[in-house]
Amino acid sequence: MTELEELGLSSYEESAYRALLASGAATARTVSETSGVPTGRIYDVLNGLEARGIVNAHPGDPRRYVAVDPDEAVDRLLAERTRTLEREERRYRKLADAIRSDLAPTPPTDGNFWPAPLGSEDAITTLREQVRTAEERIFAVVGSPYENAPWERYRAELEAFFDGINGDLEVQFLVSDTLAETLPAAAFELATNQDATVEVRRTSEGYVSLDIVDGTSVAIDIPHPSFDDERIGVVDIRDEEFAARLECQFESVWADADPVLSQ
Repeated sequence: MTELEELGLSSYEESAYRALLASGAATARTVSETSGVPTGRIYDVLNGLEARGIVNAHPGDPRRYVAVDPDEAVDRLLAERTRTLEREERRYRKLADAIRSDLAPTPPTDGNFWPAPLGSEDAITTLREQVRTAEERIFAVVGSPYENAPWERYRAELEAFFDGINGDLEVQFLVSDTLAETLPAAAFELATNQDATVEVRRTSEGYVSLDIVDGTSVAIDIPHPSFDDERIGVVDIRDEEFAARLECQFESVWADADPVLSQ
């Protein structure tokens, strides 16, 4: 690449311009003959140079072209190239900003983790606190690890849950088929002896247990990695957008689930 090409001229444009510098005023045919630019391209080349202020065209029949002073031509090419580079810089800066935004980590939601093995005092305390904050509704998915544990392991948790709810709450339990088959009558008695509106439905889908409270927070059970009847703790996520998405998914599954208890 020549220096003039680096400033933005094509090889044909440079050849035509240098030919005009050497010959002075010349017709397009003469420029084509002296520069080696094909006749079929010479008018496009000269018109392009004229539009960029590198040559001047003198009217007549035929028209004659004259190269502008080299200092003036180089200044114009330099200004043109500088504007192009400034536009490119702005474009790349915008691209860089977009990439930074795309690569930046999503700000974490407000959340907490509590160690809470199934049926432990920590689990009961955590559950009571969660229920105490509910004002309108609790949508609960009950599957793993409850479906693999004996009733006596988590009975105290269910009792703490119903002890804490108030009579104005709407409570919906979506339980796995496995759990629905193994729940004792005592579990359903706890649900029916409430002032709150309690419904239970069953689904064949397998889900990790979680509670959605008032569409604003979600408590998700973290199953134990080694024991399918145990939980290592609960993550409480307070993010309305996240909770709203889970509520929509819950309602979709709930609509197709089979009723077990309704009061």
